[in-house]
Amino acid sequence: MKAESSLSSLHPQCAALLEALQVQGQLSIDQVSPEDARRTYAARGDFKPLPISVARTEDVCVPVEAHRLTLRLYRPLGSSNDALLPTLIYFHGGGWLLGSINTHDALCRELCNAAQACVVSVDYRLAPEHPYPAAIEDARAALGWVFDNAADAGVDAQRIAVGGDSAGANLAAVLAIEARGPTNRKIAFQMLVYPPVDLRCSSESYDRCGEGFGLTRDHMNYFVRQYAGDADIGDWRLSPGRCDSLENVAPALIIVAGFDPLRAEGVAYAQRLSAAGVRTTLVEFPRQIHGFFTLGRMVDEANDAIRICGATVQRALMPTP
Repeated sequence: MKAESSLSSLHPQCAALLEALQVQGQLSIDQVSPEDARRTYAARGDFKPLPISVARTEDVCVPVEAHRLTLRLYRPLGSSNDALLPTLIYFHGGGWLLGSINTHDALCRELCNAAQACVVSVDYRLAPEHPYPAAIEDARAALGWVFDNAADAGVDAQRIAVGGDSAGANLAAVLAIEARGPTNRKIAFQMLVYPPVDLRCSSESYDRCGEGFGLTRDHMNYFVRQYAGDADIGDWRLSPGRCDSLENVAPALIIVAGFDPLRAEGVAYAQRLSAAGVRTTLVEFPRQIHGFFTLGRMVDEANDAIRICGATVQRALMPTP
């Protein structure tokens, strides 16, 4: 239940957004088919910013075992065609069940120009048709392709970051842990926007914000069931926040929202990274809800968050003197 004190501190634009969604009368995600849920998710364009111009975009199909993985590459305005750019490999949100490179096209354009970096958006396979580990396998394949084709793609292989929102942030966090060993494929930075890092869905934020603020406890449990299937959700490859040690992973920026059921685990993950000696920046938008990052046409603070992410990624990927 939402307390009156909580409602009074919710950003007015978020309150209007939640009211608009309620007026539309859409069924809960766990009450419709995945196909209908995806159509509904993709149709929320009225809340998202219009796509801005970048220097160039290109879709690339990468063979991965029995399927082809699509990557969309963005180069920022002002960049030359022959420059080797720092790069952010981006994984879209949507509970591992929704979303695509198209639903996050406007966001990736914004990030590309804000960070003055190449952005590689990954159209990973979705549950329940493709449960775990399909998404993380595609994430690894995307990372490998970027390293293997860095020069041809105009990418500086020494300055590669991973990032994402929600489920995509989960995938980015897993990749960052995997890449910390002895390897010539080092991830230089990770950008995690309201990451789900403990799929038990049991933090105090679920008690405080698990109903009435868009994303609910029931939604998250549904997403986790569809994605994890019979796998152990305690495994760090599903729940990176439960990894025994976070030492030597890439420096991180973590964005959380005050009215998000995932807030507490995002804060706890930032604290664990810092305790492990990882340079970590935690930024909270206390009046925001889960999903605000992609809704810049209706929520002004989404644009603030994008500017923070862009500037932080740009600084993190500056060439070493």
